Amino acid sequence: MEFRMKDGGFTTDLEYGTLNISGDEQYGFRPYQLLVSSVAVCSGGVLRKVLTKMRYPFENITVKADVQRNESEADRVEKISLRFYIETSQWDEKKIEKAMKLTRKNCSMVQSVQASIEVVEEAEWVRV
Repeated sequence: MEFRMKDGGFTTDLEYGTLNISGDEQYGFRPYQLLVSSVAVCSGGVLRKVLTKMRYPFENITVKADVQRNESEADRVEKISLRFYIETSQWDEKKIEKAMKLTRKNCSMVQSVQASIEVVEEAEWVRV
């Protein structure tokens, strides 16, 4: 990837399109937003694959991410809490626990940051 400076930030062109990044939301996505998004969406995608391979019936997954930052240390991201809302007609706690463990183990973004950022995952049943 190559990042080019522009007014208020940087830009890069990727296969899907142009990504604008800036510490000021008027000019692009903030770096911490991209970091949290990467962890959340990687985990959600892996969870979808795991549940599909387990043949676990579900209709949708929504991921809510909360982030804790430390202002005294350059606004460092210290904790990302992920809550997965799994829409399904049935809930098997043991299978969901297994799926969550496999998700954490196989999400490259969680594995990349877990030594420096606490990542907490929880799953919640949304009945359909």
